[in-house]
Amino acid sequence: MNALHESILNAWRINSRVTAFLVEQLPADLWPLGLPGAPRRTVRSIAAHLHNCRCLWLNSLATASGIAVPRQVNRAAAAPADVLAALALSADAVERLLRAGLANGGPFPGVKSRFIYGAMPRDAVLFCGYALSHESHHRGQLVVAARALGHRLPPAAISGLWQWSSRLREAAPAHRARGTGPDRRQPRSPRRPVGR
Repeated sequence: MNALHESILNAWRINSRVTAFLVEQLPADLWPLGLPGAPRRTVRSIAAHLHNCRCLWLNSLATASGIAVPRQVNRAAAAPADVLAALALSADAVERLLRAGLANGGPFPGVKSRFIYGAMPRDAVLFCGYALSHESHHRGQLVVAARALGHRLPPAAISGLWQWSSRLREAAPAHRARGTGPDRRQPRSPRRPVGR
């Protein structure tokens, strides 16, 4: 992995942590409420959709890479803790997919078509942009839905969506534990005595 690859992975890590951060901020009593104008869609179903789409992406793009696809969650019954646990699993699996594509020069191993279903790119960098766009769209839906349903999120929650350095620091311990994430600590080189 080079510095550019690490930046691409950091973009995914930040996005994943921002998504989880928002789900953490949503009051539990908001989960079963239907969206104004679309009452069959609930806050819960949108939160579950974020994880379930990751699973669909992985089913289409990760099979040749040997990456296990997490189970989907029930969009009508999943509790916030269930969705958060599932998001952690799917975030890790998508990161492994991105790593496989980057290690393969961009394209995901075993995927022949340039675009799956005419929209989903098989290239790791393009896919990362696709995934970030998808998730940010639904995060916006959740913020607007909360406000429309009388549960305006506190300013710290809204500004927290934009605190990328904080979200990356929160994501980093899990990646360091697996030996895959950003670790800015560099080994010190021995000092050479002056004059030698």
